[in-house]
Amino acid sequence: MSRIGAFRQPTRPIMGAIGRMRIQVRGTVQGVGFRPFVFNLANRLQIAGFVRNTEAGVEIEAEGAAVDEFLARLRIEAPVLARISEIEVSNLEPFHQNGFEIRESGRSMGDFALVPPDIATCAECYRDTTTPGNRRYLYPFTNCTSCGPRYTIIEDVPYDRPATTMSVFPMCADCEKEYHNPCDRRFHAQPNACPACGPLLSASAEGVRHWLKMGMAVAIKGLGGYHLACDADNAEAVRRLRQRKRRGDKPFAASRICDCWRKPSRR
Repeated sequence: MSRIGAFRQPTRPIMGAIGRMRIQVRGTVQGVGFRPFVFNLANRLQIAGFVRNTEAGVEIEAEGAAVDEFLARLRIEAPVLARISEIEVSNLEPFHQNGFEIRESGRSMGDFALVPPDIATCAECYRDTTTPGNRRYLYPFTNCTSCGPRYTIIEDVPYDRPATTMSVFPMCADCEKEYHNPCDRRFHAQPNACPACGPLLSASAEGVRHWLKMGMAVAIKGLGGYHLACDADNAEAVRRLRQRKRRGDKPFAASRICDCWRKPSRR
């Protein structure tokens, strides 16, 4: 067994020989598209075995003639949002298995996996929400493996949809198809949703704007919590919100109403 901190490879197998390894990856490797990345890498290198989330991180069993290359590329080509802190490798006897799969998450003794923060909407998902005719046009909860809620929706580890607040929103047929397609960027995206199956807004942005202008306080519910808003220029509205929150002096994170609803700039 060897531990890889600064990425030290185990002894390379004889050219053409079949090698088999159990690989434990720790760090921020859940909720960042790590399992889909491993799945596709294994298929490109004709590696057999499986990958799954555990309480401690990600567990991989890899078998094939290119296991050494697989291990090297695991760190070098990891998803941009992943942060690998440690790779532990155990060499095993070849099992001569076929195919590679993403298995159901399992339990593991050791430290808990790190959960990534919520991630701002990526360029591809923003394009989906701003393209008329796209089935996610103007849908505010659009996400993929590169963006979307993480920390605010998780209820337990390993990070899987049943252990998040999205468990009450069964995916529709179209979202299921994306979720199970290795070539789709929403492959195993746990918060995957669309207007047909995911959370919906209970009021329009124009309605909220009207309420704010009328001096009302508004609770805006996201996937994982609430954002309280009122017109910061309206002293009575601010006073009522302070009274209700029992927050007499401590500053709020306040913005002008015009700034709150300004069209966001995109790179």
